[in-house]
Amino acid sequence: MAHEKRPYRKSKRAELEERTRLRLTEAAVELHGSVGPARTSMSAVAERAGVRRSTLYRHFADEAELFDACSRHWAAANPVPDLGDWARVRDPEERLAVALAQLYAFYARNETMLANLLRDESSMPIVAERFAAFRGYLDAARDVLLRGRGLRGRARGEVGAAIGHALSFRAWQSLVREQGMRDEWAVDAMRRFVEVAARR
Repeated sequence: MAHEKRPYRKSKRAELEERTRLRLTEAAVELHGSVGPARTSMSAVAERAGVRRSTLYRHFADEAELFDACSRHWAAANPVPDLGDWARVRDPEERLAVALAQLYAFYARNETMLANLLRDESSMPIVAERFAAFRGYLDAARDVLLRGRGLRGRARGEVGAAIGHALSFRAWQSLVREQGMRDEWAVDAMRRFVEVAARR
């Protein structure tokens, strides 16, 4: 009987540890999304999760380890639009419209988190390091949206810059939040902006 209980106890303990780790990760996500990484202390995460600091450090050795777990958890729950789906749209103008509609919807769903990350990027090296992956995604998105336009040299650079601006969170935030445009109007405005750049 003792041999039967031991694996069960180990399994139960492991399950409790995993739940605690998840609770801590979710607490970090909540705080990053509400006050931002720069204003999120390890103590605040422990308090939000309802555990002691010693318990937090048993699961996460430092802020970087916790930030990585938080980033993975948030990214899994909030995936960016699939660039492969965009690439399958043959017409460049239609592709751009599809891409902007999907990306702006992503921004609308995740505005507070993204705004906090962008705000803290300059003051927290770890945010800048980890946020570089999203910037890489936007660079890859720009390349996908440049395909099929038959542009070279300066013209390609200028249209690429226009597309890069259209893809940026700041452009969406300015048009939709600051100027009060609907998302679909913002998509059309940025599509026309790129079209003008392409005609020059």
